[in-house]
Amino acid sequence: MLPLLVSVPHAGLRVPSEVESLCALTPVEVAEDGDGGAAEIYAIEDEVGAFVTTDVARAVVDTNRSRDDIRPDGVVKSHTCWNVPVWHRPLSQAEVDGLLDAYHRPYHERLTALGRSGEWVLGVDCHTMAATGPPVGPDPGAERPWVCLSNGDGTCPPEWIESLRQCFQEQLEGPVRINEPFRGGYITRFHAAEMPWIQIELSRGPFLPDAGKRQVVLRALAGWVPHRT
Repeated sequence: MLPLLVSVPHAGLRVPSEVESLCALTPVEVAEDGDGGAAEIYAIEDEVGAFVTTDVARAVVDTNRSRDDIRPDGVVKSHTCWNVPVWHRPLSQAEVDGLLDAYHRPYHERLTALGRSGEWVLGVDCHTMAATGPPVGPDPGAERPWVCLSNGDGTCPPEWIESLRQCFQEQLEGPVRINEPFRGGYITRFHAAEMPWIQIELSRGPFLPDAGKRQVVLRALAGWVPHRT
């Protein structure tokens, strides 16, 4: 059992029933805004000490955003990362607050409780990313590395993330980069007050099937842990 707290915030596909009739997205568009493959790649619940995820779609409630992030691609989105409108009409503040109270707050309360327990060496926030940057993002149209590891606000010591980068690179021919194109999201930055965190982004490019990517993740984390325990 790896002494890690793993978060997988964007694997869900469910549109909650309370806003289902208001959602303008097709199931394909809901999936395209999420982390394709994440449910299989990060199916490592039995291998780690603690595991937190949600079945709610990122297009509806993004737990990797702060509660007060009201951008189009914010916590409750008006548009997907592909700039597709999410709702038939703008949600009221009461509807937004209801979604946040039901799905965003419990996710972070769970991470805080686990992070403060002192049982885990590292928090790992797990994502997949489009192989090229989408319109809403830091790198529109740019080809991305196979793996991006992030600790952009000092969410873990630099030697920790570099050693994890080496563990990934030993298994992959393609690039593994630190803080490029992502420097870490709300989960790693907010919960770093409780324990060290690293964000992992695996490209959705076809360099390996999802089952193979899962094995890469497990071997990299298992190779890194002995150096920190």
